[in-house]
Amino acid sequence: MQKKIFGSIALCSMIVLSGCGQSGGNNQTDATGASEDTSVSDTNILDFPVAVSNENEIIDGGVLDVAVVMDTQFQGLFQWEFYQDSYDRDFLEPSHEYLFLKNNDFMIVDGGPADLVLDEENKTATITLRDELKWSDGVDVTAEDVIFSYEVIGHADYTGIRYDNNFTNIIGMEDYHAGEVETIAGITAINDKVVQIEYKEVHPGMLQQGGGVYHSALAKHTFEGIEVKDMESSDPVRKAPIGFGPYVMSSIVAGESVEYLPNEHYYGESPSLDKLVLRAVPSASINEALLAKHYDMAIKMPTDTFDTYQDMDGYQMLGRPEQSYTYIGFNLGTWDEESGSVDYDDESKMANKYLRQAMAYAIDNDSIGERFYHGLRSNGTTLIPPVFGSLHDTTIKGYTLNIDKANQLLDDAGYIDIDGDGFREDPNGESLTINFASMSGGETAQPLSDYYLQQWQEIGLNIEYTTGRLIDFQAFYDRLKNDDPEIDVYQAAWGTGSDPSPTSLWGPNSAFNYTRYESEENTRLLAAIDSNDSFDEVKRKESFDAWQAYAFEEAFAIPTLYRNQILPISDRVANFSWAYDVDHNPWAKVGVTAEQR
Repeated sequence: MQKKIFGSIALCSMIVLSGCGQSGGNNQTDATGASEDTSVSDTNILDFPVAVSNENEIIDGGVLDVAVVMDTQFQGLFQWEFYQDSYDRDFLEPSHEYLFLKNNDFMIVDGGPADLVLDEENKTATITLRDELKWSDGVDVTAEDVIFSYEVIGHADYTGIRYDNNFTNIIGMEDYHAGEVETIAGITAINDKVVQIEYKEVHPGMLQQGGGVYHSALAKHTFEGIEVKDMESSDPVRKAPIGFGPYVMSSIVAGESVEYLPNEHYYGESPSLDKLVLRAVPSASINEALLAKHYDMAIKMPTDTFDTYQDMDGYQMLGRPEQSYTYIGFNLGTWDEESGSVDYDDESKMANKYLRQAMAYAIDNDSIGERFYHGLRSNGTTLIPPVFGSLHDTTIKGYTLNIDKANQLLDDAGYIDIDGDGFREDPNGESLTINFASMSGGETAQPLSDYYLQQWQEIGLNIEYTTGRLIDFQAFYDRLKNDDPEIDVYQAAWGTGSDPSPTSLWGPNSAFNYTRYESEENTRLLAAIDSNDSFDEVKRKESFDAWQAYAFEEAFAIPTLYRNQILPISDRVANFSWAYDVDHNPWAKVGVTAEQR
């Protein structure tokens, strides 16, 4: 059996990585593990504006056409309580607002649909709704709707993925979830517009949007007569969802497009557009569509082809860092539905952390980011991305290409090629085949995945594709969610949201913890981040640093790339900001200055 499928020369032509002269034990690294290649892309996300520049007068009316670049159909789960991926979130944002606004540190601030007061001493959160806040059908948004959201997520028959530590932290939630009581003791309607929530513990993450205080309300009157177990497939989620954003979904073509009309009951300034249209567009055809001026903007524009559209006539380019990262994850257990917790298996195929570390040292993420993504992605060093400022530990340099170290780790851990076929056996001398899963889509998915396979084979690991090929986006996450035993290692990405706490992704009670890793130390370190003591900024920073160092050592998930976003936007668009701390829904004020693109 031949160990190297592609060889370093083939790899150079395939994905144009820098440092392609490397092979075998020639590591080309300095003492810090950083690549010696000094080539640097001239693309810097900080050079891009975050808001559109257009001084012309906005016309009254017009239609804004928006492409959402995706190589699959969207799921169409159009309520915050049920959506599962960032594609549905993109379609939700014009019509469904969160309760709270945030500043540039992603901290909750007053002025949105609701205000929040967190009482550290009494361990309560008080949510006060705007007096004039209405659903898009004209019905008042009330405390009952806020409570209904908690009742749905906390219900034993809830089919979504948001029941986690943030909900079990509420007084009485676990009794409600177990079916022992009909109401949640710790949640009280003070009046029609005010809700008070009592917690077991409070922590600074609860001051972040998307942190410990849930950020949504659900229109209870639209779900009348619908059982919780049936909600995900119901019309108020799939066909006729309502929110309190600036637009209302007026027409949904399942998996393909959504049309929006202005919400006449919006609490803010009325939108200037007559209509907004968001449409799923394959990555292979988006450039052609923009050249033909079919769209005013393109969300989720692929960065791997940035050089093909960066100078496109009639469009400005906005840019910002993403609240996300790409990572390599390992199948280390299963999800226990009954207990709502991770069941870690310390005898699983990938349970040896030195095997995981070796696989991390076999990859050159710096070169992938520079050459594959035109400098718009960079080596991921910890599971807290730099978008969170000082909470990201810059002292951890991450895993960088070091083939000698990878081989030594495997040798020392007992992964030895016993039978001479070019592949290592496991420490028990048994044949070792590792199944790798990654998503299809875009021009880079296949060659990048092939690169991973080649590098892991370079260090003597027998790696094969799960199913023999890349997997469609929706099917891929279904497999992870259901703990497919045919997946040993996978490449995926996480949007972190606005709360830097990693508990919701890597905690023992998080359904999102697809690695199913759990340990007493991991739980302890996460608890320290989310503790009352972390209201002290110094202690909070120390807690974040300690967990990042632990996660780096245990390598249950390997951050590979930090990501940046590019948004092509037509010259006729005005009043659109892509900033994270914008003080209004960005779709509320956007307009056009000409009838045609």
